[in-house]
Amino acid sequence: MAEPTAIDLRSDTVTRPSPAMCRAMAEAPVGDDQYGEDPSVNLLQERIAALLAKEAALFVPSGTMANQIAVKLLTRPGDDVIIAEHAHMMWHEAGAAAANSGVQFTAIGKGGRFTADDLRAAIKPRGHIVLPPTGLVAIENTHNMGGGVIFPQEDAVAVCGAAREAGIASYLDGARLFNAAAASGTSLAELARPFDLASVALSKGLGCPVGSVLAGSRELITQAVTARRRFGGAMRQSGILAAAGLHALDHNVSRLADDHANARLFAERIAGLPGIRLDLATVQSNIVIWEMESSAPDAATLVAKAKAAGVLISALGARTVRAVTHLDVDGAQCRRAGEVLAKIIARG
Repeated sequence: MAEPTAIDLRSDTVTRPSPAMCRAMAEAPVGDDQYGEDPSVNLLQERIAALLAKEAALFVPSGTMANQIAVKLLTRPGDDVIIAEHAHMMWHEAGAAAANSGVQFTAIGKGGRFTADDLRAAIKPRGHIVLPPTGLVAIENTHNMGGGVIFPQEDAVAVCGAAREAGIASYLDGARLFNAAAASGTSLAELARPFDLASVALSKGLGCPVGSVLAGSRELITQAVTARRRFGGAMRQSGILAAAGLHALDHNVSRLADDHANARLFAERIAGLPGIRLDLATVQSNIVIWEMESSAPDAATLVAKAKAAGVLISALGARTVRAVTHLDVDGAQCRRAGEVLAKIIARG
């Protein structure tokens, strides 16, 4: 377990509820959500639906479940799902889309982004004698493995338009959509508008302990309630958890820009260090991803040395490293983390 004094940059999921959030959870009015009687859950769903300009929304335990429900509703077994390279639903969900929905993936584009032309070139028609039909296109915004890059909205609109023309559904994995909105100045409603279904996570930048919300048409969300049940995600007095989300919407959204500034501060300190390859153009939100050159320690070695010096970061591959800022680390800590890594690199 991490030492309490460690600067934890492994993920924005490591945040702990603030005392005020804990009070909101403890005092939450609750009911049985499976009867539709939990007022805190209902209010959270209504607020997220309004923010995303969708008819309805559904509270689920995790972003992975939101993604898997979307895949289940918008595809048929044997379909192909088009995504950006290194998308979360392909690489970090334990093969759930194949196991739960019987689909496969085609990754296109570069660095977490792709265009409508990229999509058109990858579409496989339904009824082909050999090829698996394309049933869904999914966009991740911001894109985790792309370094937290923002998917250009004009491309998202064009991609969803091309999908509709081809009879293909569209889904927005908006686990960090609040970050995308804060960094781009584009509203959540505008970012989500082109998609059939969209999700947002509460347990990342907003600092909640649990939960994501899936939003779309009333018809799709009605179907999502059944899918959530089948996946084991239906809960009872879950207003205790939803209350954290309501508190976060009121108190933790406007401060996301601080996380982005801290990520930039950290990135600028380590960019250009011998042995580190980091494109500052990718540092657009709260994620910093870089490569360790062959002349430098590998990722696992750097992570171990940083941990020994009180900084927690993640190895994503043999030479790929990630740091993520969040509301439990401030600018001074991020500056300190950068200095720690600089000293480790200097020592070789």
